[in-house]
Amino acid sequence: MTSFLRSDRSRPVAIWLFIVAAMVFAMVVVGGATRLTDSGLSITEWQPIMGALPPMSEQAWRESFELYKQIPQFQLVNPDMTLEGYKEIFWWEWAHRLLGRTVGAVYAIPLIVFLIRRDIPRRLIWRCAAMLGLGGLQGLVGWWMVSSGLSERVSVAPERLMTHLGLALALFVLLIWTALDAWNGSPRVEERSPWRGWALAFLGAVFFQSLLGALVAGNDAGFVYNDWPLMNGRFFPGDYGGAGLWGTLAHSQAAVQFNHRIFAYALLLAAVVLVVLARRDRLLVSHGKSLATAVAAVVFLQAVLGVWTLMAAVPISLGVLHQAGAAVLLAVATAFAWRVRRP
Repeated sequence: MTSFLRSDRSRPVAIWLFIVAAMVFAMVVVGGATRLTDSGLSITEWQPIMGALPPMSEQAWRESFELYKQIPQFQLVNPDMTLEGYKEIFWWEWAHRLLGRTVGAVYAIPLIVFLIRRDIPRRLIWRCAAMLGLGGLQGLVGWWMVSSGLSERVSVAPERLMTHLGLALALFVLLIWTALDAWNGSPRVEERSPWRGWALAFLGAVFFQSLLGALVAGNDAGFVYNDWPLMNGRFFPGDYGGAGLWGTLAHSQAAVQFNHRIFAYALLLAAVVLVVLARRDRLLVSHGKSLATAVAAVVFLQAVLGVWTLMAAVPISLGVLHQAGAAVLLAVATAFAWRVRRP
């Protein structure tokens, strides 16, 4: 019974953070569907308050459609779109924004209550405040991303999409880590395990691979070079280079897909080494070994899913599943990195 009375942990706070993490996961999935259905530019205004309501009359729908007709995506990609077709893409973007507003409320309101009740362990208060700030920043970055596709482009800028997804995934990782801390409390004995650095490095590599995946998505690079393991019969694509270094790394379809492939191979190799060393380590706790095995399994499944998605030319179902798989891998890698820091 005494373990439940430790002042440095709170199970209700942990449950709340896990719920918010699950909602952020849903945001990532819905965001992927919004991108794959080309729905992200359907709402051309940023109205944090009034935008929570969809068009409530046929006239309001026509006015919203007229705003969409003014942007390049309609003029160059969807000039034959009807009002009914517009409604289909509108609902995806509206659902994505509504879910974002809901996540904000589900996080902010309990946070205030927990602070008033002094339920949040003191050492976690600053992290909870930082996550509130990250959530608010995410809304601003989301509009910054959308605005890049309203005047000169038919889609959002890839680097802005990468920033938007990266912030969501960083918040997802921080929520899970803080929830685990709130559930278990601080470790009774501080011991510096040699696994701490390696596990964090692997987590960082998974996060970086997710950012590379966002560049692939932002450049629609999954629709080219749909053969594997070669790229149009070659290991290194002939049109890798772009307009300068940044144009290559962020805007070349061949480059972003090649980089994503190569880093996936490196990540898969690292996962194999990780699980082999973990299983042989006599000092690593059993939970740590189990999590290492889970990490390797998810990496393998995600790699297979990535190849399948590519060779099938990115159907919406597989594209969404692959993005969800990236978030699942981040969650498992986070749990592993958190666990090996504790004796």
